[in-house]
Amino acid sequence: MRKRRLLLFSFLMICGHTYAQTLQQQLQAAFNKLQQDSQCRYASVSLTVLDAKTGEQVFAGNPNMGLATASTLKVVTSVTAFNLLGKDYQYQTRFGYNGTVTNGVLTGDIIIRGGGDPTLGSWRWASTKTEIILNQLVTALQKAGIKKITGSIIGDDTAYGTQAIPDGWIWQDVGNYYGGGINALSWHENQFDIKLKTGPAGTPVEVLRTVPAMPYLLFKSEVTNAPAGTGDQAYIYLPSGGKLVYLRGTYAVDQTKKTVSAALPDPAYDIAIRLTDTLNELGIAVSGQPQSTTTLAIGQQQTPAIKIELTTILSPELNKIIYWLNQKSVNLYAEQLLKSLAMKAGKEPTTPNGVQVLQDFWATKGIDAKSLNIYDGSGLSPGNRVTTMTMARVLQSAVKESWYNDFYESLPIYNDMKMKSGSIADVLAYAGYQTYNGHKLCFSIIVNNYNGTTKGIKEKMFRVLDVMK
Repeated sequence: MRKRRLLLFSFLMICGHTYAQTLQQQLQAAFNKLQQDSQCRYASVSLTVLDAKTGEQVFAGNPNMGLATASTLKVVTSVTAFNLLGKDYQYQTRFGYNGTVTNGVLTGDIIIRGGGDPTLGSWRWASTKTEIILNQLVTALQKAGIKKITGSIIGDDTAYGTQAIPDGWIWQDVGNYYGGGINALSWHENQFDIKLKTGPAGTPVEVLRTVPAMPYLLFKSEVTNAPAGTGDQAYIYLPSGGKLVYLRGTYAVDQTKKTVSAALPDPAYDIAIRLTDTLNELGIAVSGQPQSTTTLAIGQQQTPAIKIELTTILSPELNKIIYWLNQKSVNLYAEQLLKSLAMKAGKEPTTPNGVQVLQDFWATKGIDAKSLNIYDGSGLSPGNRVTTMTMARVLQSAVKESWYNDFYESLPIYNDMKMKSGSIADVLAYAGYQTYNGHKLCFSIIVNNYNGTTKGIKEKMFRVLDVMK
């Protein structure tokens, strides 16, 4: 009996070794072909493939080369958040007032104090939509018997400090929806839409309107209608503390959406405006002008504290937030989570502190912090440098965790594979899982500084990944 068990064990070991050896050879050939391609003549190319169950290295091509990750960095942020915050973690937004209420009149201010919730006013859940949130706030006031407010509606985002944009982000990005700031009081995912009026190639593109209306901003378009096939190359620029929004670049005549999405310059101010307007429409008069931490600071006033709390709004649970974070690559969600990691660790909720907490956590798992040289949590910074070996090890570590299925389901499907994509200027990356001959694999592939089209390099990277099918 013992002899038969030894023979069976030996057979399984040989089969496992043969599968790994065969796959390694096939991957090596495909990887070599990619490296030698003309699009990669001046590029840095890296691929790591691990056995997801055992962590055994199946293939490694330049595995310790630090490269820009683009949005595949969200994989690291997501797994770290699951580990340190827990899948059921929820954000809290507090709502209340200072002053006193007499005969239905509040002599004081209404305060909305943000706690880092990136989903407040988001359209992705029924419970977070703007009209639902505003209705909750109105209902809380009505239950308190407040019929008139002598002060202002104040959006309080002091919990996350004053730096909303991480170091390392480029100016061309930060006025656009995907480059919105990280605020303790976020609103409608810190973005709004600009509707465009297009025309023949070479003529100016006009701004028609915004959704929702943004009466406190001015818009100047310097965008030109461009030939068909050139895509949306329009970028939005908003000077810090300014009111004039510039649109620059080109917009192809065959674009059907006719919309570009911009970042809210002050989300706390925007929610204060929306609630003020809603209350006035309902007959609950608000005497003061909407305010935020920023507008009060300009007037050298302090943001008042909540004296009486009326309600607390809870966000969806972390696993639900991470689902959309990865499915739609929401930079805001990733950056909010990074600051939350710092707060959870008892540190000031800044991006650098979040990075430090993330690096310290993975150091306890045997991953060198130098292989996680990052500036943010979303991958938008072109200065991020992570190795594919580290990325694959993070993916492999998740497989044994109770929340793994939630994380796995959050990954989109590209090329019929469960994986996160990432793309910024001359950077393309993928990280995820694939089953090969009954063996679950995890992988990370990154190409930096390729030339030619993104479509072309994507097809060639997919041919490498196809070996694992």
